[in-house]
Amino acid sequence: MEHLFAGWRAQFVAGEDRPVGCVFCTIGAEPDHDDAHYVIARGDTCFVVLNLYPYTSGHLMVVPNAHVGDLAGLDGALAEEMWAFIRAAHDALRAAYHPEGINVGMNLGRAAGAGIAEHVHVHLVPRWSGDANFMSTLAETRVLPETLSDSLIKLRTHWSAH
Repeated sequence: MEHLFAGWRAQFVAGEDRPVGCVFCTIGAEPDHDDAHYVIARGDTCFVVLNLYPYTSGHLMVVPNAHVGDLAGLDGALAEEMWAFIRAAHDALRAAYHPEGINVGMNLGRAAGAGIAEHVHVHLVPRWSGDANFMSTLAETRVLPETLSDSLIKLRTHWSAH
C-alpha cells in the first residue's frame, strides 16, 4: 500500500492557526508577506493569490482588496482591474502549465459553494483531459505534482500586467 503525506494540511484539519476575520482582507493588508501568502501579483484594487487547497497545480484566485460580498460591489476601476487580472492570470496559466482548458468561476454565497462567501473572488483552475482521476473520485484526495512555492515562482515568472 502506498502512502501520501500532506502534513501541511494538519493545521487546517485540526482548526489551528486559522486567521481571525477575513483571510482575503488579511492578505490584502500585508503586502510585505506576499511570499508567505503566495501572492502572485498586486494592483491598485485587487491581487492574485494561489489557492492554499488547490484542485490542480496553478489554481489561483483574483481577489478585490475591498471586502465586497457580491457582484453589486464590483464596478468602475475595480471591475476593470479584476477583468484585466483575470485575463493576465489566464495568460500566465497558459504559459506556465500549457493546460488543455481553464475553468474560470465564482461561487456567490454559501449555498453556491463559496468557502469565503463574504469576500468575492474569481477562481482560475488549469485543466487537462483526465485530470479528475481515481484519487479524487474514490479517495477524495488530490495529488499535486508541485509545491505551492514552485507554483508561485512559475506563475510570477509568466506574469505580465495588461
